[in-house]
Amino acid sequence: MPLLEVTRPQILAFRRRTGSLDERLPMSAKSLRRAAWAGLQDSMPRAAVISIHARVHRATPAIWEHSTFVQLWGPRYHDYVIAAQDVAIFSLGRLPAQIKTRDRAFTTAQRLHDYLEDRRMPHDEAERAIGLGNNRLRYAALTGRVLLRWDGSRQPIVWTAPPPAVDPSHARLNLARRFLHIFGPTTSTSFHQWAGIPRIEAEAAFQTLAAELIAVRTPIGEAFLLATDEASLRAKPTPPAPARLLPSGDAFFLAWGADRAILVPGPKQQSQLWTSRVWPGALLVNGEITGTWRRSAAVVSIDPWRALSSSEREAVEAEAALLPLPGLKGRITVLWSR
Repeated sequence: MPLLEVTRPQILAFRRRTGSLDERLPMSAKSLRRAAWAGLQDSMPRAAVISIHARVHRATPAIWEHSTFVQLWGPRYHDYVIAAQDVAIFSLGRLPAQIKTRDRAFTTAQRLHDYLEDRRMPHDEAERAIGLGNNRLRYAALTGRVLLRWDGSRQPIVWTAPPPAVDPSHARLNLARRFLHIFGPTTSTSFHQWAGIPRIEAEAAFQTLAAELIAVRTPIGEAFLLATDEASLRAKPTPPAPARLLPSGDAFFLAWGADRAILVPGPKQQSQLWTSRVWPGALLVNGEITGTWRRSAAVVSIDPWRALSSSEREAVEAEAALLPLPGLKGRITVLWSR
């Protein structure tokens, strides 16, 4: 059968729809879990709060501490906020097949558990106490037993939880399904890059899911889509939100290589968004990434890549004014580069 041809506008509309970026969801535990379907990267302090705000009504600066959520070292060992019921997916789902790596992860998690018992402790103190090198404890997160709380200013506080009663192979397939749903159409190579798992294991997951996938042709090559998402991809696009401010590491633009050309076709603009250091935030205007933004205290600096209309600028400023920033004193000020 001929491959399903999909266009860039179709892909963007699909990703905004599955990412809940066209219209905010009502505040509820279900909506918060939906907002974190691919995890909420929080390596930039409280980026997860801004990502939630872009997707869910009435998000507060403390929303990351909602009972729905926990924190762990997730894909590529970044700090992630995820739904508590999804711990196995974001931990065991990344557990590699290599026996040595698995044994080290489970041994480290058990050593930490035996030492802490029911206590919680700063990450660096716990590492020293059980004889680990700097930043080695995060690899135990692959077991699903090591959770953390990081407020963005001090060392993460770590503790251990009961091991998830889930087969790692099932968790891996569910992680791949999550990725396909949020980032689709996509490839096993992209899954490998996003999840930080070996390429051969990413390919194996896609092969196992073959009966659930359909092949499509995108502007950057062949890719796969969950068959259950075909109708949504073909559906008439919903009106995009006038503006969204997405933080560094937000799932909507968490991409590498050729995948970036779907989101931002221009090489110059790509280099401005995906920098060699800490990425800025992405400015989303009427469904398209149209520039970057950064924040210092209550000042939001916006660098658009094109001249925005007065109504577009008003929408961006209105969105900035609503950012749920922790410890904010006074009103948010927007500075435009042009």
